[in-house]
Amino acid sequence: MEPVTFDVAQIEAGERIDRFISKRTTLTRSQVKKLIEGGYVMVNSILKKANYIVRPGDRIDVVVSTEESSALTPEPIPLEILFEDEYLVVVNKPYNMVVYPASGHMKGTLLNALAYHCDRLACIGGPLRPGVVHRLDKDTSGVMVIAKDDRAYYSLVEQFRKREIKRRYIAIVYGALRGQGEVKTPIGRAVSDRKRMSTRTKRGKEAVTFWKAIESLKDSTLIEVRLKTGRTHQIRVHMSCIGHPVLGDTTYGRKRTIDGIRIPRQMLHADTLGFIHPVTGQSLEFTSPMPPDMKYVLDNLRRDL
Repeated sequence: MEPVTFDVAQIEAGERIDRFISKRTTLTRSQVKKLIEGGYVMVNSILKKANYIVRPGDRIDVVVSTEESSALTPEPIPLEILFEDEYLVVVNKPYNMVVYPASGHMKGTLLNALAYHCDRLACIGGPLRPGVVHRLDKDTSGVMVIAKDDRAYYSLVEQFRKREIKRRYIAIVYGALRGQGEVKTPIGRAVSDRKRMSTRTKRGKEAVTFWKAIESLKDSTLIEVRLKTGRTHQIRVHMSCIGHPVLGDTTYGRKRTIDGIRIPRQMLHADTLGFIHPVTGQSLEFTSPMPPDMKYVLDNLRRDL
């Protein structure tokens, strides 16, 4: 396999090579360490250890081993494919579906379905996350892109890193919101519960969320959300932080009812995704209409006005 090459910019110098590659590729540092130990990473054509500090102008070649790719079990799960070619696939992920296998969810995931549907997926991220360049929470529906080859993977990761990806979400949140606003509060792991994210942490990373009110509803508001950054649970954490958690979000919000209306899941949907095709250079944009369960809640909230 041809290596993927990264050139170290001045601003990136001074960082350990395992951390540098992890940021550039979304591989975990432990995965990067295995690649380095296996001789799959070279700096200026020379093998280095994981603690090597990158320098400006360093040329880093990374080759990803495909040895464990068969660990992902293909499953004939129906999918809504919005676009597909030999380089990538765009899907409309339903809610109640985990993106990739992990403890407690080894089957029935989006990647299990794609492994059955696609003739191949990118090797990066394997064995259980091949081609994954971003993700949506289990109970968040909407548009996702998955890379089918490594060239597409690195290009898409770079677009996400440079914040060149267009991402628009729609959400229904508790309380009355007017106009538009910005939430700019760092997000990190909660000290008391590592499964939760929090704005109350000393080691949080930059997170910026833009919101705009679309429609006033019964004790709630339909909003549009755009992301400058892409932290875990970012929209859910930020909206909760300003006192307007996403309807149905029991982790960062409240119980799943509002004035007798049952909320089946968190009312958050990724309705638009735009990016530059990694190979053709074409500007692509995909949209997904509001799913039926979310529309049902919206219609009931409108009737109660």
